[in-house]
Amino acid sequence: MSLNIIDKIAWIRLDQGRLLCARSKGKDMYYLPGGKREPGESDQEALIREVWEELTVRIVPDSIVHYGTFTAAAHGKTEGTTVSMTCYTGDYEGNLEAASEIEELTWLTYSDRDQVSAASQLIFDRLREEGLLS
Repeated sequence: MSLNIIDKIAWIRLDQGRLLCARSKGKDMYYLPGGKREPGESDQEALIREVWEELTVRIVPDSIVHYGTFTAAAHGKTEGTTVSMTCYTGDYEGNLEAASEIEELTWLTYSDRDQVSAASQLIFDRLREEGLLS
């Protein structure tokens, strides 16, 4: 049995104990901003491009710090499909605004954990353990 792994880059942006999350048009779950690398892209390049496309802000390259990689069952995919999310923190310039396929941006707390995917729940748990998520 071969596992299907979806490899993603995600941005962790906290503000006053809340985590920035996005919801795509027609979807019911929130997720961390980010997406898949394009061929030849580094993690940092993919993060900067994806966040720009989804949120119209520019990540400051020198501020990007690896936070961790989280793996769990992929939401809404066939059984045996997992998602591996490599997460980074980083400062940004500009005004956060939903763009592209994004319908809504929101700031979630730990009490909203059931509204995000399994991989994101792992991130919520770690942020909570570290005292970063309200």
